[in-house]
Amino acid sequence: MKLIFKAGDIKEYKTIVLAQDVASFHGTVVHPVCSTFALARDIEWTTRQFVLDMKEEDEEGIGTYLQIRHQGAAFVGDEITFRGTFERLMDGELTCTVEARVGTRIIATGKTGQKILKLEKIKSIFAHG
Repeated sequence: MKLIFKAGDIKEYKTIVLAQDVASFHGTVVHPVCSTFALARDIEWTTRQFVLDMKEEDEEGIGTYLQIRHQGAAFVGDEITFRGTFERLMDGELTCTVEARVGTRIIATGKTGQKILKLEKIKSIFAHG
């Protein structure tokens, strides 16, 4: 693992809310706004950018937790800016905080954990269920 980041370093990811991102269950739209599911995906992707830069060829990241506080609506066509902040690295586990905004409005905050492990260790974990 490459130790190239420090607390406070930032990664950003921007995306446009699409129709498939709205809150729906089993084909029924609940609300025509960005779902917590879609936010979770993009929050994880934002902080994975640190992992992609840190991991060696024989390593991979694996999620350990995801916390989200969904605070506001983002509508189809809105651009969401996700800002991930490197919090710490301890025992191979990267912890980041995340803020999601539409313009100046915060729509979500969260925290992620991702452990960087050797690929053979991950294969071993998955092989044993």
